[in-house]
Amino acid sequence: MRIHLSSVFVDDQDKALRFYTEVLGFVKKHDVPLGEARWLTVVSPEDPDGTELLLEPSGHPAVQPYRTALVEDGIPATSFAVDDVPAEFDRLSGLGVRFTQEPLEMGPVTTAVLDDTCGNLIQIVHSEQ
Repeated sequence: MRIHLSSVFVDDQDKALRFYTEVLGFVKKHDVPLGEARWLTVVSPEDPDGTELLLEPSGHPAVQPYRTALVEDGIPATSFAVDDVPAEFDRLSGLGVRFTQEPLEMGPVTTAVLDDTCGNLIQIVHSEQ
């Protein structure tokens, strides 16, 4: 068994697609119209057949209180692996990305947390293990 799909709730799918592709560097995999919303997924260009991230509309009534609570408590909605957290922090900061946590080394793990502009905090992480 392996993880096939994960999702992050977004306020605006077009805005999210731009951020997740043009800023974070993912590539669009699926874009299927479903009424007012779309089945919209992105993948890592390094693993185009790997785990997909669904940019899921945040219209369900339970989503806003859930996301608000996570953001207020500084809890990321998901985490992405990178090779070099400080380098990604510098690259993304240069593109105007707002971080809520600068790179932090915790033994063999380094993390940073960014605002995806779509209602979520996202962690980037590198582990030496």
